[in-house]
Amino acid sequence: MAGGMIRVVPGRAAQAVNLLRTVQFTHPPSCPCHANPSHHHHGHSVAPAITRFADRTSRRGYATPQDPSQLKEYAFEMAASSIRFGPGATREVGMDLTNMHVKRVCVVTDETVDKLDAMKTVRAALAQEGLDFRVFNKTKVEPKDYSIKEAIEWAKPYDPDAFVAVGGGSVIDTAKLMNLYASYPEADFMDFVNAPLGKGRPIDRKLRPLIAIPTTSGTGSETTGTAIFDLTTHHAKTGIAHRNLKPTLGICDPLNTRTMPSAVAASSGLDVLCHSLESWTAIPFNERTPRPTNPILRPAYQGANPISDIFSLNALRAAVKYLPRAVHDPEDFEAQSEMLLAATLAGVGFGNAGVHLCHGMSYPISGQNPGYRHAGYEVSSPIIPHGVSVAVTAPAVFRFTGASNPERHLAAAEAFGVDISNVKRESAGEVLAEALTKFLADLGDQPAGLKALGFGAEHIDQLVEGTIPQARVLMLAPGLATELEAERGQLRRLFEEAMEH
Repeated sequence: MAGGMIRVVPGRAAQAVNLLRTVQFTHPPSCPCHANPSHHHHGHSVAPAITRFADRTSRRGYATPQDPSQLKEYAFEMAASSIRFGPGATREVGMDLTNMHVKRVCVVTDETVDKLDAMKTVRAALAQEGLDFRVFNKTKVEPKDYSIKEAIEWAKPYDPDAFVAVGGGSVIDTAKLMNLYASYPEADFMDFVNAPLGKGRPIDRKLRPLIAIPTTSGTGSETTGTAIFDLTTHHAKTGIAHRNLKPTLGICDPLNTRTMPSAVAASSGLDVLCHSLESWTAIPFNERTPRPTNPILRPAYQGANPISDIFSLNALRAAVKYLPRAVHDPEDFEAQSEMLLAATLAGVGFGNAGVHLCHGMSYPISGQNPGYRHAGYEVSSPIIPHGVSVAVTAPAVFRFTGASNPERHLAAAEAFGVDISNVKRESAGEVLAEALTKFLADLGDQPAGLKALGFGAEHIDQLVEGTIPQARVLMLAPGLATELEAERGQLRRLFEEAMEH
């Protein structure tokens, strides 16, 4: 058979190995990030992720468990507010409301923003259209449940046709909840609060129009169906999340962020950074359980998916590039504009994929503040700004999650300017943690760990217990144990490592 092809029949050992490889590829084990090299976290192209997803769901699963709580998700949804972006776009808000056939408008802001040009523009735009409007300016920075309830009660007698929120995330979130409870006047406040602290009731009614006009570049709240507040009885942050809570329209006007103090720009920008990093590294949507029994029960935070990936990674790259410029030069209008756009991009990304450990751990950090007052914030009481509370644990968090999907963590490190060409996969978490630590130090005026906020070893148990109820975000954390005591141990170690960068 010289010159011809020789067919080699594989031996039994080779056949067994090939069979095992085939089984592993077609029926990946439950931990895809470690066990399935073709999982979409191990690459960055969108098409293969969709193809693999289709391959997995098109085969008949003979061993699929029938317990609904064990069935994995098979679909993802994309929901975001309509967005209008451009300098001067605030002037159009009156016409928008007229086009919606609105007559009575509740404008929600805070006492600081109420004195700024953004509110002057809104007042003029509404007056020009002859709209009846009233202004609620008592919104609290980092709102509490009681401040939210006060706002809800304020709005009830007026019974507006629509809401306009002018301010940062605290203002927009407060307006979302004023709108929600205006449509559910009979509901108890805890009905819609995220489980397990509240009942987690889905929003099944059409809410009134809400136009959000952000004056900070951070929360992305103008795009999302999430509202966050302190539940004072539990000393922890929680919130209400459902895609039907999202604003009707977000007007992102870079002229409105020019008045941001440097400290606010830094904190809100760090929120953008962590929104994008956490949504980029969250577990994939088709590994989340349980599968909803009705589409209205599908959570807003679904896990990483091919569409949110595009928004999250682009937002990360923009934040790394423009946040230092926006913080260090208050006259850099290009950087301010790009950060506002990055906040909106990240909002679309995390608003559909979700966040995980940095945010889950941040809620008790800010809720259990031992007395820290962040420089640059004009408030009368101690405050750990949300972006600060999120970023302070980021190096520890991504050092921990790195093993779950090294390629994603390396791609994130590359966005920070790290040369990853010779970095080993097992070093991905450490490399990203080092890049984050350097970025925070270079940004300036950021606490180098929880100790700088006044926390010590004696606070760790309470911080852990304040994190555990954050099931909505912890369920998306790669590598986090599902068994309670194991999870508690992992969280304790993360808080210990976050004491100092």
